[in-house]
Amino acid sequence: MHHELNNTTIGNQNESKAVLFLESEGFEIIERNYYARKLGEIDIIALFEGVLHFIEVKSAEADFDPIYNFTPRKLRRVINSSQYYMKEKNLEIIFSIDLILLRNGDIDFLENITL
Repeated sequence: MHHELNNTTIGNQNESKAVLFLESEGFEIIERNYYARKLGEIDIIALFEGVLHFIEVKSAEADFDPIYNFTPRKLRRVINSSQYYMKEKNLEIIFSIDLILLRNGDIDFLENITL
């Protein structure tokens, strides 16, 4: 349980770093940790220049690249959750599914990863 709590704390800290990065780039944060029933969670939902961004945040320990934590299954969950969000909020807006990777203090922002 302690390990799980530690991962949750680290995850929240990294999401907060991602939010600060996005805000510095001009993104408006709409929601954090949106839970779409049994479909899954979206870490950050943000708006930028009329495009709604569904953003997954991944980080890892020093010798492990966090890109490997973003599996095809996780991508499907984010896609399904974003579709649920759009339907629930009755939105018809251009959207993008993005990934933020935190590696040793560096932030990589990969936009529109579903293309």
